[in-house]
Amino acid sequence: MSSIFTKIINREIPGYIVAEDEHNIAFLDIMPLVKGHLLVVPKEEVDYIFDLSDQTYARLMQFAKKVALAQEKVIPCTRIGVAVIGLEVPHVHVHLVPLRSMDDIDFSRAKLQLPKEEMQRIAEKIKDSFNRL
Repeated sequence: MSSIFTKIINREIPGYIVAEDEHNIAFLDIMPLVKGHLLVVPKEEVDYIFDLSDQTYARLMQFAKKVALAQEKVIPCTRIGVAVIGLEVPHVHVHLVPLRSMDDIDFSRAKLQLPKEEMQRIAEKIKDSFNRL
């Protein structure tokens, strides 16, 4: 059975996609810790990050870096935090979280529920920034 991320990749379900290449995709987390929280996902469905081939891992992290550079240009923050937990969905995903404090990357805290229009606006800003890099 396909993961929810594979369904977004295949456009079977909607996602707030901000960047994509041949191997990876980035989209807004629908239950974000803070505004602009993104997930970067390889298109290859692998459960555990350290099971990725060296080449796939390197491509994923290079893509995540470019996405983070675009993200920090439009989301007010001190820096972009990176987390790989891997327990929520059985498909590798890198969290890119805009940080102003350590609390911003506390996964035990309540998640935001942003209106669809705000999510679309944030996604478009990051997408435009990514496309200008």
